[in-house]
Amino acid sequence: MNFIEELRWRGMLHDAMPGTEEQLNKEMTAAYIGFDPTAKSLHIGNLATIMLLKHFQLAGHKPFALVGGATGMIGDPSFKAAERQFLSEDTLRENQEGIRKQLSKFLDFDCGENSAEIVNNYDWFKEIGFLQFLREVGKYLSVNYMMSKDSVKNRMETGISFTEFSYQLLQGYDFYWLYKNKNIRLQMGGSDQWGNITTGTELIRRKEAKTEVEETDTEGTGSKAFALTTPLVTKADGTKFGKSEGGNVWLDPNMTSPFEFYQFWLNQTDADVARLLRVFTLYTKAEIEEIEKQHAEAPHLRIAQKALGKDVTIRVHGEEQYDLVVKASEVLFGKATLETLQSLDEATFTSIFDGVPQTEISKEEWDTCTNVLDLISVATRNEVYASKGEARRAIQGNGVSINKVKISDEKLALSELQLLQGKYLLVGKGKKNHIVKVS
Repeated sequence: MNFIEELRWRGMLHDAMPGTEEQLNKEMTAAYIGFDPTAKSLHIGNLATIMLLKHFQLAGHKPFALVGGATGMIGDPSFKAAERQFLSEDTLRENQEGIRKQLSKFLDFDCGENSAEIVNNYDWFKEIGFLQFLREVGKYLSVNYMMSKDSVKNRMETGISFTEFSYQLLQGYDFYWLYKNKNIRLQMGGSDQWGNITTGTELIRRKEAKTEVEETDTEGTGSKAFALTTPLVTKADGTKFGKSEGGNVWLDPNMTSPFEFYQFWLNQTDADVARLLRVFTLYTKAEIEEIEKQHAEAPHLRIAQKALGKDVTIRVHGEEQYDLVVKASEVLFGKATLETLQSLDEATFTSIFDGVPQTEISKEEWDTCTNVLDLISVATRNEVYASKGEARRAIQGNGVSINKVKISDEKLALSELQLLQGKYLLVGKGKKNHIVKVS
């Protein structure tokens, strides 16, 4: 199965310039996708285009990821209601490095002729002066042509600065520079990038001179450069995909914990999961159809969501973190043991119990507390249980557990308990939880 066919069955092909498939079938081709470093991490909204590069490489072609050190200083106006805030150069450099590291998890940079490469457009823009840029690029594209782009038209009512208006020239020159210096013939991206991408193909066509193109173009397409886009991923109800209640779902574990990341995929609806499996995983067509068959037979088991979460979490965070978040999920749904809790790191533990009531006591209060009964009432200022009597009745009614172990002896010494991560106790109050933190 070639690259285009792979995208078609996965529902990942939105548009392609005439001649693109013929070019890809003819020879190994180099293509790129740009990522502006507007944050120090990519988010799952970027994953669909990253998967384009992944499938492109698996089909035997050479992928390039462009980190926009120069274009990141401007900001793409596409489908934005207002101009972006400028970032400092130090922030941009930090963001670029974070993105470089994340891309290396998806692409193979050491597989021979079609090894992936990362480029930074600041490397060529830093040498170009304003007058040179106007002569090299500005003269080839008319204002009428630039205003016809949706990214510009959509902003005419609210206003667009000359800086953002010029963004398509910068992106177009990226394609031209890569075409000339890296033999890149194809630019890919989300469907919202079609206007910017075709600006690049038009710039290449005009700068290369029609006579040269037409004499050597045996396919009759009139171009040596091509464009391909993938649909923006939306939910079944038409809303934008990739946001949680807290905002973007990031690939950086310090911005979105692996547990939160896994739970995001696990919580996708049955109406959405079939498409998400095709776009975001590397499962084959046969494997996805088998997953869907098993899921249809027992939807309550959420087989499709678990398969989706497993594939994406392993590729973003690794197998060790995946195993950890599965254990964490057991904790969340009440199936965990003391051993499971002890195996969690602090970041995962705090992610699971985010929003759970927490009482903090000092190390001195912990050391002087005589038993469990006093701990869950007096020592915690009656925040876990309102009184000793209430706590005693709960213990007698088999309604109290600590770190998932039922407590039957109200005089149990605290030395018999083990603090999780050296500072936490998970107090179970029937079906509710309360965290005691010793600091």
